[in-house]
Amino acid sequence: MPIQVMPLAADQKHLWYPLWRGYQTFYKADIPEAVSDLTWARLLDEAEGMGGALAWVDGKAVGFVHHIMHRSCWTEGDYCYLQDLFVADEARGQGIGRNLIEYVYGYAKTKRCSRVYWLTHETNTDAMKLYDNIATRSGFIQFRHMLEL
Repeated sequence: MPIQVMPLAADQKHLWYPLWRGYQTFYKADIPEAVSDLTWARLLDEAEGMGGALAWVDGKAVGFVHHIMHRSCWTEGDYCYLQDLFVADEARGQGIGRNLIEYVYGYAKTKRCSRVYWLTHETNTDAMKLYDNIATRSGFIQFRHMLEL
């Protein structure tokens, strides 16, 4: 089956949202609908430095990727953070994840980025089998401190 990866379009929220909810379920998260609406708006606003794409197989949206551009103190070119990547359960194992990542690689290259990077959970061993073949582990460990607004 040919896989197509296309940038998000304004009329595709109804296709993206169920995949977005599936992603949240995978990570045992429940993002409020208002935040999801804001995320969708940001993904479509070029001024935000964010974007995304849907993966299509046989005319059906089966996965998505989100990316965020930002400056770096270490390079002239921006970095591209691949923030979210998801493939529907029934579509896994077909190369869709790889295609979504390669889409981001291509996008970042057109924007003259110096790096594409992402995080994954340490228990996401199936995904790491792919990641180990298409990227290099940095060795860095993420620390975080949540702030109350």
